[in-house]
Amino acid sequence: MTTTRPAARVAAATAPVARVLPLLGVPHLDREFDYLVPESLADQAVPGTRVRVRFAGRLVDGYLVERSDETDHRGELAWLERVVSPEPVLTPQLLRLVDLVARRWVGMRSDVLRLAIPPRHAAAEKSVPDREPPLGVTEGPVEIPVGWSDHPMVTRFLDAATGGVPARAVWTVPPGRDWARALAALADSVRRRGLQVLLIVPDQRDVDRLTAECRQIVGGGAAGRDLVVDLSAGIGPSARYRRWLRAVRGHARIVVGTRSAVFAPLPEPGLIVLHDDGDDSFVEPRAPYPHTREVAAQRSVLDGTPLLLSSVDRTPEVAEYVRSGWAHEIRPEPGLVRALAPRVVAFSDADPTQARDVAGGRTRLPAVAVTMAREAVDVDAPVLVQVPRKGYIPTLLCGSCRTPARCRRCNGPLRAGRMDAVYGPVDLACGWCGAPEPGFRCVACGSRALRAGVVGAGRTAEELGRMFPGVRVRTSGGGEILDTVPAAPAIIVSTPGAEPVAEGGYGAALLLDSWALLGRPDLRAVQNALRHWVGAACLVRPAADGGRVFLSADSGSPVAQALVRWDPQGWAERELADRAEVGFPPAVHMMAVDGPASALAEILDELRIPDEVEVLGPVDLPPGEELPGHDGVEDPERVLLRVPPPLLGAVSTELRAVVVARSGRRNADPVRVRLDPVHIG
Repeated sequence: MTTTRPAARVAAATAPVARVLPLLGVPHLDREFDYLVPESLADQAVPGTRVRVRFAGRLVDGYLVERSDETDHRGELAWLERVVSPEPVLTPQLLRLVDLVARRWVGMRSDVLRLAIPPRHAAAEKSVPDREPPLGVTEGPVEIPVGWSDHPMVTRFLDAATGGVPARAVWTVPPGRDWARALAALADSVRRRGLQVLLIVPDQRDVDRLTAECRQIVGGGAAGRDLVVDLSAGIGPSARYRRWLRAVRGHARIVVGTRSAVFAPLPEPGLIVLHDDGDDSFVEPRAPYPHTREVAAQRSVLDGTPLLLSSVDRTPEVAEYVRSGWAHEIRPEPGLVRALAPRVVAFSDADPTQARDVAGGRTRLPAVAVTMAREAVDVDAPVLVQVPRKGYIPTLLCGSCRTPARCRRCNGPLRAGRMDAVYGPVDLACGWCGAPEPGFRCVACGSRALRAGVVGAGRTAEELGRMFPGVRVRTSGGGEILDTVPAAPAIIVSTPGAEPVAEGGYGAALLLDSWALLGRPDLRAVQNALRHWVGAACLVRPAADGGRVFLSADSGSPVAQALVRWDPQGWAERELADRAEVGFPPAVHMMAVDGPASALAEILDELRIPDEVEVLGPVDLPPGEELPGHDGVEDPERVLLRVPPPLLGAVSTELRAVVVARSGRRNADPVRVRLDPVHIG
């Protein structure tokens, strides 16, 4: 019996060497390796395609970065095993952005690529036509988009953006203005110049809202569906890859998506818009943990794509962009904000003559807030009530000394299913172990009385229902979020960020329990509180039409005054100056290095950084944070590096070199590096 040997493989006649980036997930192997391209794959193996190669005896996925005639490898090269797809998904522009993000955030390119390129679906590649010829740029002056006539500076920005100038701008949404409709009109104006627009928003709810506005202004039916696509994880992997391909091949002219859409390699980019950069959803929870705003800014610098940052408020990071001249502000006409803003009244709920104890069966709403709500209902307008948390009564305190009510078994927080006006809390149980608590007694003072700490949306809705009989009370938050409400008498109790849009605007908004937002142990607590307040107040009618806003906060505090005067820009500038004085981002960069104590000690010993970089710690990892991959390590620690902005590149390079060197050692504990984390500690 004779056996037939497989035919020997022959290398490609031209450029037989393929430089491949395997997706290995190990820092010291995050580099290209050379492979021979067989003649049978010569036409398919083009730069940017997905391939499979053999590494250390097993097949792994990778991306073909380039083809070459020569190699620096002195041994025998392995063969390129397979071209998974002929689609060049890793474009040269995207590769440069991936390299930059990996260096800046001290990560691996394989991790960034998983964020940037969705998984492949073969059926999707066959269903999307090939790339069409470029449409070109329409000549002639840029017209002011619909709804932007009161922002005359927008024409200068569009002239620069559509003329190939890397323009960067900041727009603060005026009160009462529909941001989705305004951004859709702006995107359509750029689209009609033959360019593509990328719109990035925090979550699926915003994606749906903005996509609907874009399709309405572009045109309904099949035309709108073809020209406008939305990219988000909620649509499913196959549909997302299909729509991603429509954008990459130039069919989709307006692309709406969440944080990962910032990497979409559009062939004819004309504008990137990022809305509401202060939302924590823009912080990637996976390594290397980049912030979408910063990636968009780096992309704008890297390839010159114009960038617009829009929001109802102003973050200190964006304030720094404006202060330094890196971005310019698109201002409205003088007097527009004052004409559109509602009247805001701030009143501290700590005043004993106004604040009431809900646990005692009385309302915690001051008389001025109740009057605002009644006047709005009387003119057939809905009322918005914003509370910090969902649920009934999320936290309970001692009614005498205000000590948090704790479980006698595990010291967990006690929770009440509902609050009875006569008997107080019923169904009292621990929020951790679930054990019932039939006989509460305060460990500090011995009192049996209880009061609500932060009253949730459910309890607030129940209370308001008793105060306003005959008026419909609805809640929005958690798993049940309302998108819109009609222009009719109603009370809408909402958690921050879940406020529905009211037809014709709300007659009044009551922003309750401000201390719960302001008192969080977080550098950005005040910033986030103002963002939520402004977002809710933007939904209220102008003061000339009777719109009123009640804020339960000290009227003399800077953050309350920012809402009363409707000046989030001024607050952001002051906050930026305050952070610069104490050395907090964005005035400086904070690099958090987390890991076992022994690993952090080794890194600090090996790290060679300039004297201007301040080392803080090590300290215990902040409560509530987890360290993936360190399940067996007790008490992980954190070291903070306070880095001046001009030195960030050098420090990131040095720290990445140390991390890569440690990765190649046997039994070395891995560490996690995060640049400017949301929760510093």
